Amino acid sequence: MLAQLPKIKFAESQNFFLLAGPCAIEGEEMAFEIAERIYQITSRLEIPWIFKGSYRKANRSRLDSFTGIGDEKALKILQAVGEKYQVPVVTDIHAAEEAMVAANYVDVLQIPAFLSRQTDLLVAAANTGKFVNIKKGQFLAPEAMQFALNKVKESGNDNVWLTDRGTMYGYHDMVVDFRGIPTMKAFGAPVIMDITHSLQQPNQSSGVTGGQPEMIETIGKAAIAAGADGIFIETHHAPETAKSDGANMLQLDRLEALLEKLVRVRRAVT
Repeated sequence: MLAQLPKIKFAESQNFFLLAGPCAIEGEEMAFEIAERIYQITSRLEIPWIFKGSYRKANRSRLDSFTGIGDEKALKILQAVGEKYQVPVVTDIHAAEEAMVAANYVDVLQIPAFLSRQTDLLVAAANTGKFVNIKKGQFLAPEAMQFALNKVKESGNDNVWLTDRGTMYGYHDMVVDFRGIPTMKAFGAPVIMDITHSLQQPNQSSGVTGGQPEMIETIGKAAIAAGADGIFIETHHAPETAKSDGANMLQLDRLEALLEKLVRVRRAVT
């Protein structure tokens, strides 16, 4: 299925595929700086790569939280990254009317976890003909994702991925149940592990999400060992100044060493 995705490289690679980039598009310079480094790393390691960036952040705790630089401006930056590096691009959509707009610029439409049960949104994404990546709701069992998957497929689009991003564990924490990977793979769709979002610590009293980036390698290794087809990582050259999700993003200069380790794990278990 991955080989059908336009501009995908190393389609015959035995590696996992990677969705990676910043949480949000903060500007053109930062997007290309991050993309350039990921391109260098994934080309050397022969990891199929999809550039990730949110053109708008709709799910924010506070009214004064960063939401974006403007939809059209951010979408054009995403498109430009894809064209320069000849790689597919993925971004989130939040409402049915956004699906066709975003589809004009990107290759994969991502359904946020909190919206994974929204029928109109899933159908609208399916109807664009683009690949659709559905994140498992933090409140859902892996078994429930077969119904989200079927909404897209029954709308005539078989290009669907499922992504685990952890399950709520109390008010301020999440855990990853790795049984979910083989459970969702049994539905016949590629399964991705969203490493960085699964390490969020949401609902902090400050209104700013926390995180445990020191656990990124642990979650990544375990996911590959459990059979994940893809890995999702948000990364930034300066997470401490990032305008969204800085607390759980991976420092960009640590990405290469991490991916090298995950490639070795993949080879050991296949």
